[in-house]
Amino acid sequence: MGLFDDMNKQGGQVNAPQNSQAQTVFWNEEATAPSVSETNKLIRNTYTLLSLTLFFSAITGSIAMAMNMPPMHWLLYLVGFIGLFFLTNMLSNSVWGLVAVFALTGFLGFNTGGIINMYLGAFANGHQIVTLAFGMTAAIFLGLSGYALTTKKDFSYMASFLFAGVIVVLIAGIANMFFQIPALALALSAVMVLLMCGYILYDTSNIVNGHETNYIMATVALYVDIYILFLNLLQLLGAFMGED
Repeated sequence: MGLFDDMNKQGGQVNAPQNSQAQTVFWNEEATAPSVSETNKLIRNTYTLLSLTLFFSAITGSIAMAMNMPPMHWLLYLVGFIGLFFLTNMLSNSVWGLVAVFALTGFLGFNTGGIINMYLGAFANGHQIVTLAFGMTAAIFLGLSGYALTTKKDFSYMASFLFAGVIVVLIAGIANMFFQIPALALALSAVMVLLMCGYILYDTSNIVNGHETNYIMATVALYVDIYILFLNLLQLLGAFMGED
């Protein structure tokens, strides 16, 4: 692309053989595909930033727990999450994108602290539930992301299925806000756990195979996968293991 494509076109007019069009297509594909070193750099930057944002979330979550904060009101949470997400996306190609991603993950970490407070107060074995949810989330993420990194399989074909699944869960979740059916809420949490497992494979695959080349947005994608996975595991464990 760009200068490389222009060079191909100019070369085609002067020295290219009769099959220059096919060669140009091949050269263009090579130009657009990230090199191994670029991919390794992207992976390194993404997982380094992911580790830092998770650590920062732990700090903001601990602050919320120390302040004995409750979970945020759903409207405040929704506005904050959507606003910071789009801000991060807008700034992802500048240094300010780093500030935005820490603002987003710090915000989500603070809300997580409030949710953990709720579970600790609601169940006698709340600490066990939270610890188990953390452990399961870490094991699932490391296993699935490690698998995608090692095998380098392309899971981009899952995009439509995963997106459709999330839309269905969101619609059902909004409906359940009015019907208040506990069994449906648990079923939706179980589906979200499966969807997030798929998204971990999908988002990691996008990094490995060059479908995502911005390490800030790659970090956000994996962070959100982990965040949603943890919250839904927490809800399931609380429902099946919680002791009053």
